[in-house]
Amino acid sequence: MKTVIQIVLWIVCIGLGYAIYQSVTGPIEFNKVKQERFAQVIHKLKDIRNAQEAYKTVNKRYAKDFNSLIKFIDTGMYTITQQRDSSYMEFDKTYQIDLLKEVKIIDTLGTVAVRDSLFKNDNRYKSLAEVPFAQNGEKFEMDAGFIEKSGYRAPVFEVKVDKSVILYDQPKTLLDKEKAEIGVDEVNGPTIKVGSMNEVSTSGNWPPVYDKKGDK
Repeated sequence: MKTVIQIVLWIVCIGLGYAIYQSVTGPIEFNKVKQERFAQVIHKLKDIRNAQEAYKTVNKRYAKDFNSLIKFIDTGMYTITQQRDSSYMEFDKTYQIDLLKEVKIIDTLGTVAVRDSLFKNDNRYKSLAEVPFAQNGEKFEMDAGFIEKSGYRAPVFEVKVDKSVILYDQPKTLLDKEKAEIGVDEVNGPTIKVGSMNEVSTSGNWPPVYDKKGDK
């Protein structure tokens, strides 16, 4: 009987030790996985933002779906212009003399393919809609439209993905905590997103540390 009790106590001790070990190392491993995966997702969101900005430059609005955006990258062209100052003399009827008139002249220098400008020889734009690490092939959610701001009809867009899609294999308690995060050093809220359908903004909800990683 004494031997049985000792065995049970040893099992309990080992279980408690493992639980303590997991409580310490679990969040550390979770943060490591989170940062690695978030960095790749954010990199793709930046690509989408750049493509949307190019789309707006040409079309005066944002693309509402990925098919339109990818087709634009494949076929779209930028017009390259140059602005210069100029002046000339013009007779003024009021003063009855020649006055100097200053103007700005915009010269069209040529065109360049959007694909070459944004992605060079890289075809990664063809998979812009696909979420990195998504277990079931989930796609980014994207929307675009217009909102009224100070009497101006401004184009807006938003692209997002739920954190649970990226961290599908992580402990639920840590995932729930992550989705509730609010702070200057965190990706705030339950999603990773760029742009807004309520504000005129093309910012993402990630902290500057992810921009620094991208720069490297």
